[in-house]
Amino acid sequence: MAARPAWETGRGGAFIRPCSGAGGRFLAPRSSPALPSTVAMATASALPLFRILARAASAGPAAPCCCPRLPGPRGTRRLHLTAPRNEAVVISGRKLARQIRQEARHEVEQWVADGNKRPHLSVVLVGENPASHSYVLNKTKAAADVGISSETILKPASITEEELLDLISKLNNDRNVDGLLVQLPLPEHIDERKVCNAVNPEKDVDGFHVVNVGRMCLDQYSMLPATPWGVWEIIKRTGIPTLGKNVVVAGRSKNVGMPIAMLLHTDGRHERPGGDATVTISHRYTPKEQLKQHTILADIVVAAAGIPNLITADMIKEGAAVIDVGINRVRDPVTAKPKLVGDVDFEGVKQKASYITPVPGGVGPMTVAMLMKNTIIAAKKLWRPQELEALSA
Repeated sequence: MAARPAWETGRGGAFIRPCSGAGGRFLAPRSSPALPSTVAMATASALPLFRILARAASAGPAAPCCCPRLPGPRGTRRLHLTAPRNEAVVISGRKLARQIRQEARHEVEQWVADGNKRPHLSVVLVGENPASHSYVLNKTKAAADVGISSETILKPASITEEELLDLISKLNNDRNVDGLLVQLPLPEHIDERKVCNAVNPEKDVDGFHVVNVGRMCLDQYSMLPATPWGVWEIIKRTGIPTLGKNVVVAGRSKNVGMPIAMLLHTDGRHERPGGDATVTISHRYTPKEQLKQHTILADIVVAAAGIPNLITADMIKEGAAVIDVGINRVRDPVTAKPKLVGDVDFEGVKQKASYITPVPGGVGPMTVAMLMKNTIIAAKKLWRPQELEALSA
C-alpha cells in the first residue's frame, strides 16, 4: 500500500487534534515535523485552510506539541475539518429561526395542554406604510405557525396621539391580550417614545418600554428587544466566541444598535448573562476611516447603521464574523428594479470573513422568531419585576 502523504486528508479536508497547551488546535500530520505556532493561532482564529497551509509552507519549524496523546482507536483522537474553503460560512437566519419557532411551537402546545389559555398577540398598525404592513404580515404568519393567536388593529395615519394612547390603555387592561406591540415607525405627529412607554412592560414584546430597557442595562431579566436578541442567538447558536473578543457595532439606535452592544459587552455571570466582549460603538458622525481603524481589529462586526455598503472587505480582518442587521431598499443597477441589501458589501466581505449573515434571510427571520418567544414569556408571566409591583401599588 502506498504511503499516505504527510497531510492526512479525508474528503478533501485535513485532520486536527486538540492542543490545550497552546490554547488552540494544531493541524496534525501523521509523520511530519510539528507545524509552526502561527498555524495553530491561525486555526484557532478560524482562517480558511488554504491560507493556513500557505503560511505553514513559508514558516520554519517549531517546537513539538506538548499535548498528551488522547485515547482513541489509534492513540490520537482526530477531529474532521471541513474541506478547504476561500469564503465565509453564510449563516442562514431562516434555518435558525425555524429551529426557534419549532421550540416555541412545542412550548405553546405544552402550555395549552396543561390547561392554560392560548397566548394572544395584538399588533397595532398605523398608516399605510407598505414595509410596515409586510412586517406585520410576517409576524402574524409566524404567530399562526407556532400556535399563538393574533390580531392586527389597523388605524389611519390621521389618528391622534391621544386616541392611540387610549387604544393602548384598553389593550393593556384586556386580560385576553398577552403580548402587545405598536408597529414602528409612527406618523411624525406622534411621539414614539411616549407610545412605547404606554405599553404595559409585562406585555411589551418589543422590549422598548423604559423598564425593560433599564433592566436589560442592569443585566436583569426583561423583555429583550427582538432584533438584538436575534443577533445574540445567531452568535451563540453558531458558536462564535465572544469572551474577551473585540466587537464593533456600527449604529447606535436605541432599539437595535445600543441593545446589541449591551448584550455583547455585559458580564456573563449576571442574572441575564452577557457576552463579556470589548465593544466599540460607531454612529453616523464616525468618519469611515476612523471606523475602519476599529473594524480592522474586530473579531465580530455588527452592521446596524442603515447605510448600504458601509462595511467593505478592506475594513475587516481575516476570519472575522460579520452580522448584517441593515435593511436598505436600493435600485439594482442591472435590472433597475428595487431590491433589499444590508449594510455590508456581501460578495466582497464573504471572501475574507469566517461567518457572515445575508440580507435578506439573515437577521430578519430571527427578529420575528424572538418576538414569538417574547409573546410566550408574556403569556406565562415569567417575570414581574419589583418596579412593576411599585407602579401598580
